[in-house]
Amino acid sequence: MTAPTENRSTVTEREARQVAEAAREQDWHKPSFAKELFLGRFRLDLVHPHPMPGEESVRRGEEFLAKLRAFCEAEVDSARIEREARIPDEVVAGLKELGALGMKIDPKYGGLGLSQLYYNKALALVGSVSPAVGALLSAHQSIGVPQPLKMFGTEEQKEAFLPRCARSDISAFLLTEPDVGSDPARLATTAVPDGDEYVLDGVKLWTTNGVVADLLVVMARVPKSEGHKGGITAFVVEAGSEGITVEHRNAFMGLRGIENGVTRFHRVRVPAGHRIGPEGAGLKIALTTLNTGRLSLPAMCAGAGKWCLKIAREWSAEREQWGKPLALHEAVGAKISFIAATTFALEAVLDLSSQMADEDRNDIRIEAALAKLYGSEMAWRMADELVQIRGGRGYETAESLKARGERAVPAEQMLRDLRINRIFEGSTEIMHLLIAREAVDAHLSVAGDLIDPAKSLSDKAKAGAQAGVFYAKWLPKLVAGPGQLPGSYGQFRHGVDLSTHLRYIERTSRRLARATFYGMSRWQGRMETKQGFLGRIVDVGAELFAMSAACVRAERLRTRDEHGREAYQLADAFCRQARIRVEELFGRLWTNTDDLDRKVVKGVLGGAYTWLEEGIVDPSQDGPWIADATPGPSTHENARRPYGD
Repeated sequence: MTAPTENRSTVTEREARQVAEAAREQDWHKPSFAKELFLGRFRLDLVHPHPMPGEESVRRGEEFLAKLRAFCEAEVDSARIEREARIPDEVVAGLKELGALGMKIDPKYGGLGLSQLYYNKALALVGSVSPAVGALLSAHQSIGVPQPLKMFGTEEQKEAFLPRCARSDISAFLLTEPDVGSDPARLATTAVPDGDEYVLDGVKLWTTNGVVADLLVVMARVPKSEGHKGGITAFVVEAGSEGITVEHRNAFMGLRGIENGVTRFHRVRVPAGHRIGPEGAGLKIALTTLNTGRLSLPAMCAGAGKWCLKIAREWSAEREQWGKPLALHEAVGAKISFIAATTFALEAVLDLSSQMADEDRNDIRIEAALAKLYGSEMAWRMADELVQIRGGRGYETAESLKARGERAVPAEQMLRDLRINRIFEGSTEIMHLLIAREAVDAHLSVAGDLIDPAKSLSDKAKAGAQAGVFYAKWLPKLVAGPGQLPGSYGQFRHGVDLSTHLRYIERTSRRLARATFYGMSRWQGRMETKQGFLGRIVDVGAELFAMSAACVRAERLRTRDEHGREAYQLADAFCRQARIRVEELFGRLWTNTDDLDRKVVKGVLGGAYTWLEEGIVDPSQDGPWIADATPGPSTHENARRPYGD
């Protein structure tokens, strides 16, 4: 068994939280619709009228989408990628020729300069034909070299690397390690200063694009020393540098074409000029990059929803049971209604968040996180329902269906491919905590010292006075609002009445804020341990955000005479479904098994129920739960395989 590393034994829970907190954006310089929603303030004016892209942005975006669609239809063979578990070199070469590697890169560096809106439309399109290709492009541009350099790089770095990323070089983002997931305080990879260079040592896990990458963004810990602030720091690293070994290409239940591996650094020398930002800013750079980078996943989730709807419609109209089409049986029809309404809402959330990112008038850190959380969870549910609608054919592979003469519908593959989105770029559980932290930021800003055991009595007294002023003004505003007035939001009444849903959102926003306050009052410093409660609070906020986006999108389509009547129907159906989920979540805020669950967990870990595990044979093979990541030279053959080599 591998001995615990020094990091593992010395990082306390409090230290880990301090590292994560220090990486957060501390201030709110711009308004945030979602932040206000969690505070009980339904700021419809921040999202309605729906922001719209400029004509030139639309022209360039639509031109590229037309070329990309033609390429995907003619050149991307999803079945081949699934069968061979790799994206053919000629597909990647074609994407480079199209300029797809530089969709978000400024034209002055050789990119296409697409807006976030059209970048996401492109990912939805590509991801629908092959999620593996979508992951390749997303990892390269959303979290790889282009995005952090765009936001934090020097002009010299942009001129050196962005033209390469736009046309020829694949990039990857390397943060995770065998013993480090969402807890960066345990990061073990080091970057030791040596003159005008840093020397990198360590092992990175789950390096999406890492097997084929030309350029890497690497997060490593710089030791504190004279002249060096130290801390987790970001670097651009040439993937072909001496001392870098791709030790293994990982294989997964889905996304079989993804080039994801294990990368070892052994005395890799990196010029100081390749450092992104100052020392110690690595985590902040990563989190800030993800504020908009996270929108790539809900983009592909929205595309998946569209595909699920298409297959459900075609199949359930063709398939007859007991004398009528499958879709006309209520049990199946409810599933189809859920898929249609949810697809409409996911696209609404995506388009609204994307356009808000393009306009840069609002802080969308919570909106992007909600989009990722909600999109990944709902897309998985839609794909699961599609498999159920297809029955045995949903469980059968496309290759098997084709071999026996039926349409090769990869429903089970879609389910497998989508599953990772609930883990990628922040698992659902981590997203709940991240969003919850932002949602209660206003409370912690005024009352945090009251519940911090490390603060002195004088600090607590000052915080108490500050909190008293804040809550004296804030709490009375949670009692009444326009959601209680029957005529409110009347501009959303056109055949179908969506105003009733907007009034519900306004009332429920205040109810959500009250529940959050009650929770803080009840648990105080223990609030951060109530992950079940916080997760439900966030899920209510996600539903309210999606309802808002759906209504605003329906009104936008109506005013533009683009399927407005149908959009209103879908928005109404979605909001009614969402309201049922919201009420269930509120019920579970206070009536749940959270306390009992904790007792059972202690019993499980303590071995009290091992008798329950008897009567099986565990097919797992022997080996450590976490692979040894001790720094040192590699003993593996280099599995790196740049495209075209």
